[in-house]
Amino acid sequence: MNNVKLLELPKILDERGNLSFFQGPEQIPFAIKRTYWIYDVPGGQQRGGHAYRELHEVIIALSGSFDVVLHDGVKEQRFTLNRSYYGLYVPNMIWRTIDNFSTNSLALIVSDQAYNSEDYVRDFDEYKNLKHAN
Repeated sequence: MNNVKLLELPKILDERGNLSFFQGPEQIPFAIKRTYWIYDVPGGQQRGGHAYRELHEVIIALSGSFDVVLHDGVKEQRFTLNRSYYGLYVPNMIWRTIDNFSTNSLALIVSDQAYNSEDYVRDFDEYKNLKHAN
């Protein structure tokens, strides 16, 4: 879990409304190959429930709040994301689940790879076996 990082993104305050951004390696520790977002999650539902063999990602709460629950095969850690100027960097081979979505929450995820179904580890026991094999 040592490589997981909460990234503080630039925040430009303005009386007309604030602005945050990320661009290149100054804020995000990889070249972005894919961007997607999660929204309209029904109450009580979870997203995620997997790990990636190779993919790295940053998760940002653009609106509302949600919890990102990470597990490294031994220890679990919960991060509440509720500010659009923070991003959670999640490296490969970390199990992730996203839950506790507030009404109208919007999760933005940027990753270093395009979608590849073969990169997913969707069974937690298989994940733990892979982690202990390394």
